[in-house]
Amino acid sequence: MTDVMQPKQLLQPVVELARKAGAEILKIYAEDFNVEHKEDRSPLTEADMAAHHTIVAGLQALTPKLPILSEEEAAIPYAERSQWRTYWLVDPLDGTREFIKRNGEFTVNIALIEDQQAVLGVIYVPVSGVTYFASRDDGGAYRQEPSQGVQQIRVRSWQGGHITVAGSRSHRDDRFGRFLDQFDDHEIISMGSSLKSCLVAEGKADIYVRLGPTSEWDTAAAQCIVEEAGGKLLDTKMRPLRYNSKESLLNPYFIVCGDANHDWAKYLAPCLEQ
Repeated sequence: MTDVMQPKQLLQPVVELARKAGAEILKIYAEDFNVEHKEDRSPLTEADMAAHHTIVAGLQALTPKLPILSEEEAAIPYAERSQWRTYWLVDPLDGTREFIKRNGEFTVNIALIEDQQAVLGVIYVPVSGVTYFASRDDGGAYRQEPSQGVQQIRVRSWQGGHITVAGSRSHRDDRFGRFLDQFDDHEIISMGSSLKSCLVAEGKADIYVRLGPTSEWDTAAAQCIVEEAGGKLLDTKMRPLRYNSKESLLNPYFIVCGDANHDWAKYLAPCLEQ
């Protein structure tokens, strides 16, 4: 894996690093802050950059030989990235729009990728202090609240009937509506950032459907946590997402499902029709 440690050994140091980045975010969250916009018109704040610098410095100290791909430093040519077998994939502040709205639904996401798969994932929620984490060699996914013990989390099964669907608070479209229309008894939990995937991982939602643009740093940490909790993060052809496999860092449309044995593809087909 790495020259020094396995994912399980890296997990706790990365949890602490995510919390440290979260503390930097909260310093700015408590004050007035400036908002800029990137070329794709997505917002960027001082908090994104403060978390980015904290995480990069921490990861470089922890694993000096591993490359780092962060949302805030993503202009690395694929010719270079394609040579990476193992690397860190980071979203220093996932849910910048939620940060700007001050609704608390933003996270710090750190993932370790090996052979195009997420083998470690940490998601930290700065406002609540909740941490979600998992590693491929640890046999489970976990949630921890401040000053409390670690709890193992598991997805739940769905046998039809009432369904709880996690949905984006800031991104909705007609395709998502067509998905919901297929269920007579559905409940929507609107949430920002990677917290939607966490809802599935801890058995509070049955499925999260994303039929809009996302990038690889948006999903990697969540994918490891969901998979170790017994669920799946799949593209619309029911294949697990893979990382650093192409020049573009954009993800395909995807679903996060708790009950991976269910035939979710039949519900997606009407949503994908033009």
